[in-house]
Amino acid sequence: MSWMKWLPWRYVVKRVAHRHGFLDPIALLGKLHSFAQPSEVGEPIELLRAGVVFHARGLINSRVIQHNLDWVWPYWVERQFDPMDPAFIPRAFSITHINLSNRNWTAIGQPDVDELPVVDPGGLLTPFHDGWSLDAWVLADDGRCLLPSRSKTARQRQEFEDGPCVVTESELNGLSLTSRSRVVVEKGRPVCEMVLKARSETSGSLVLSLRPANPEGISFINRVGLSEQRDAWSVDGRQAVFFSRPAESHHVSDYRQGDVRIHLQDKEDQSRGECAVGMVTAAALFALQAGEESELTVRIPLKDESAPTIRSDGWDSAIGEYARLECPDENWQFLYQAAIHSLVLHSPEDVYPGPYTYKRFWFRDAAFIIHALLCAGLTDRAERALYQFPARQLKSGYFRSQEGEWDANGEVLWILRRFHELTGRPLHHEWQEPVRKGARWIENKRLSDTIDEPHAGLLPAGFSAEHLGPNDYYYWDDFWGIAGLKAAEAMLAPVDRETSEHFGAGAREFSQTVDRSLATCEQRLKRPGMPASPYRRLDAGAIGSLAMGYPTQLCEPDDPRLLDCVEFLLEKCFVKGAFYQDMIHSGLNAYLTLHVAQVLLRAGDPRFLELVDAVAGLASPTGQWPEAIHPATGGGCMGDGHHVWASAEWVLMVRNCFVREEGDRLILGAGIPPRWLAQEKPIRFGPAPTSFGTISITITPRPGASPDVSWEGRWHDSEPDIEVRLPDTKD
Repeated sequence: MSWMKWLPWRYVVKRVAHRHGFLDPIALLGKLHSFAQPSEVGEPIELLRAGVVFHARGLINSRVIQHNLDWVWPYWVERQFDPMDPAFIPRAFSITHINLSNRNWTAIGQPDVDELPVVDPGGLLTPFHDGWSLDAWVLADDGRCLLPSRSKTARQRQEFEDGPCVVTESELNGLSLTSRSRVVVEKGRPVCEMVLKARSETSGSLVLSLRPANPEGISFINRVGLSEQRDAWSVDGRQAVFFSRPAESHHVSDYRQGDVRIHLQDKEDQSRGECAVGMVTAAALFALQAGEESELTVRIPLKDESAPTIRSDGWDSAIGEYARLECPDENWQFLYQAAIHSLVLHSPEDVYPGPYTYKRFWFRDAAFIIHALLCAGLTDRAERALYQFPARQLKSGYFRSQEGEWDANGEVLWILRRFHELTGRPLHHEWQEPVRKGARWIENKRLSDTIDEPHAGLLPAGFSAEHLGPNDYYYWDDFWGIAGLKAAEAMLAPVDRETSEHFGAGAREFSQTVDRSLATCEQRLKRPGMPASPYRRLDAGAIGSLAMGYPTQLCEPDDPRLLDCVEFLLEKCFVKGAFYQDMIHSGLNAYLTLHVAQVLLRAGDPRFLELVDAVAGLASPTGQWPEAIHPATGGGCMGDGHHVWASAEWVLMVRNCFVREEGDRLILGAGIPPRWLAQEKPIRFGPAPTSFGTISITITPRPGASPDVSWEGRWHDSEPDIEVRLPDTKD
C-alpha cells in the first residue's frame, strides 16, 4: 500500500528494539550490507525464505532433541549429539540445532515420478518430502535391541537391477536386520516399498516404528491409528502405511510419555494415539522365532486414489541407449551407474539438484545437469527440461530462477547451444526470440564502460553463486555472459545473420573488457591468477573464475591466468586431496574439485587423476555426494545429501576422460587412468554425443605394447580431426 512508503516504520522498529534492550536491527542490517558491494538485489528472497524455514526447524530441534536423548533419533542426531563421536558439535550458544555433520541420504524413485523418498545411512525411510519417517528395529525378548541409527557397523549399498534400491544391513549380538527400500508403480500409482528381513538367535520381535523426524530433524505427527485388521496405519488422516501381515502387538506414545521404544514390552496394547505437540510415535511388532528369518513388506502409497494415474515405462525405457561405461575400475563403474540413475530420477520435467533440501529449480544447476544428460545420450530428457525454460523468462529477457544471479542468461544460452551442437539440429523456431531477448538482456545489464573503475563494463554486483561470497562483481557472471553472447551468435547465424554478427561483436567487446579488468588484478596481486572479482584477493571464491576454462572454453587450455588460478587453489584451498570451500559451504566439494580436474585434464596435466580419485573416495556407499563434505566425518555438512550437480560432474568427467571437443577436433583417451592400461580387459565408452556426432570408443590394452584404440562414429557431417592422447604408461 502507498501509505507504507511514508510510514516511519524504521523509526518505530528502532524505538521498539531499544525499549526492549535489543540491538537496532536496521543499523545491524546496514552494517551487514556494508561488507558487500552495492547491489540492486541483496540476498535473494527465495534463499532467505528457505533459510527461515530451515532454521525454524532447527529451533524446534533445539527445543526437543537435546532434552530427550533417550529417544531413538535419526542417524545424524545419534552421531552429532554423541560426545564420543567425531561428528559431535557442542550446542552451548547455538540457537538452532541442524544437521551439520551427516547430511547424507539417497533418493529412490521411478523415472518421471516427482515423488522422491529418501533413505538415510541407518536405513531410516522418509517417504514424503520433508515428512515423517519409518524405522525398523529388532527386539529380543531378553531386552536386547538392535537400533540401526546407533549401529557403528551398519553397512549400506545401492542396487540398480530393478531401479534404485537402497539396502541397509546391521547386526548386534545375535540380532540382524536388512532393509530394502525402493519405489514401485502399482496400478498406475507410485508406491514406496520397504522390505524388512530380521533374525534373532532368541525369540523376539521385528519392530516397525513410525517416527516424527527425518534427516533434517523434527517432522510432526499429531495422530496415528491402527486399522481393525491390524495391518495398516493411518497417519494424521492423510497418509497410509500398509503391512504385509497383521501386527502381533502395537504401542503408541506421545511426547509426555516419551518415545514408544520405552513401551515396547508393555503388556497393554494401544491401537491409536494423539499428541498435542505433534510428537506421536508408534510401533508395530511382529513375532520372531529363535534362529528363523522373518520378512515384512511395508507399502506407502505416494499418491492417493483421487490422483491421476501415471504412465511409467520403467528404467530400461527411461535410460535407453545412453553412453555406457565399461572399465576395470569397479568403483568408477558403480559411481557412473549411480550418477546416471540420479540424473534420470531428478529430471521428471524440470531438473532438480537434489531430492530434499534442493528440490527446486535453479538455472545454474540445471545447465550442468542438462549438459550431463546430453553428454550421456539422454537427449529427449534433456530437451524436455529445456522446454521448461521459456516460461521463466521475463519480458525483459531475464531468465529468472532467483533475483541477483546474473549468470543465468549466459548459462541458458550456452546449454541451448550445446543441445543444438550435440544433436546436430538447427535452432528451433520457437527458441529464436527467447535467444534474442536473452542475449539482449546480457548486453543491457552490463555496466557502463566509461566509469574509471575495475568493474567498468562488467555485469553488476550480485549474489551469483552464493558460495563465492557477499554481493560482488563476479567474473563468474561475466564469463557466462560472454559464453551466452557467443552461443547466441552461433545459434542465430543460419537464421538471422545481422543479429548473429551483432552478438558476436558484443561477445568480443565484452571479453576485451574482462581482459582489461583482469589486467588490473594482475597488477594489484602481482600474479596472473584470477580472483573472484576485481576487488578480491585470491581466495577460495576464485574457484568461480575457472569457468573461463571449464566448461565454457573461452580461453586456450594453457592460458596463464587460468593455470595460475588453479595453482593457487591447489596450494591454498585443498584438503585431503579435494577442494575445500571455506566460505558458506565449509566443506569438501566434489563437483568443484572436478571443475579443477577438468581444467587440468584440458591442459594435459596428469594431476587431474589424483583429484578424480579423491572425489571417488568421497562418495557415499550408495554412490552419492552431499553438496559439501565434512573433512572429519566424511558426511555431508551443507546442502542436499544427494547432490545431483555432483552426479552430473562425475558423468561429465568420465565422458571427457574418453572424448572431448577441443576447437575443431576430438581428443580421445586423454583421461584414461594409466592403471587401466596395465590389464587386458577392453575399455569401452559410448555411444557418446559430441559436437561432431556420436562416437563409441574401444580401447584394448596390450601390456608391454601400445594399446589399440578404435572408434565408430555417426557424424553430423564429415568425420572431424581425431587425436588420440592416451597417457604414457612407462612411468
